[in-house]
Amino acid sequence: MPTLLLVRHGRSTANTAGLLAGWTPGVALDERGAAQAAELPRRLAGLPLAEVVASPLQRCQETVRPLLEARPGLRSHTDDRIGECHYGDWSGRKLAELADEPLMEVVQAHPSAAAFPGGESMRAMQTRAAEAVREWNARVERDHGADAVYLMCSHGDIIKSLVADALGLHLDLFQRISVEPCSITAIRYTRLRPFLVRLGDTGDLASLAPRPEAGADAAAGGDATVGGDAGAP
Repeated sequence: MPTLLLVRHGRSTANTAGLLAGWTPGVALDERGAAQAAELPRRLAGLPLAEVVASPLQRCQETVRPLLEARPGLRSHTDDRIGECHYGDWSGRKLAELADEPLMEVVQAHPSAAAFPGGESMRAMQTRAAEAVREWNARVERDHGADAVYLMCSHGDIIKSLVADALGLHLDLFQRISVEPCSITAIRYTRLRPFLVRLGDTGDLASLAPRPEAGADAAAGGDATVGGDAGAP
């Protein structure tokens, strides 16, 4: 079965503004995110990609554009099922404000029970994304062979949920996983089990350095950033 490269979109204007973007239209890559996307062709130069599949949201489409321009003829597709979680009434709101919502504690500690008002549940998010991956695995293997490598450009919570699915982790543990903007996560699927062979690889260790806000995060109990954080400054 194929190897899947999961690329989180580059840093977006919502990431730097501290907003939960969801499906809000017009959320683009910021200057750093555009630079991250421009580096993707070089980072992936040694890999023969069979297909590219992207979320329909602007920040993902912008992330894969340099790669597609560098590889004329590489087939690309859009799949709504790997689009961001539908956060409903939370979409477009500041994460700092949402931290006080009672539902946020559920999202952090018991996400399998979390359903966003006017949106979808985190279980439904994981289910649709996992179904998309399994269908694309079969399609890519049929068209390109069992050793093929293909790429999906998606979002933080989607990628974390797919990693949890591959590792057999309960969704309630997926907040322990971190994937930075434009990071690459690789899952090699086989007939019996998937293998996680890369997780959140950016080739840059700068994000491991202490951050000024680390103390505040620790005091808050180490909550995960819903939707994914902005990465290193």
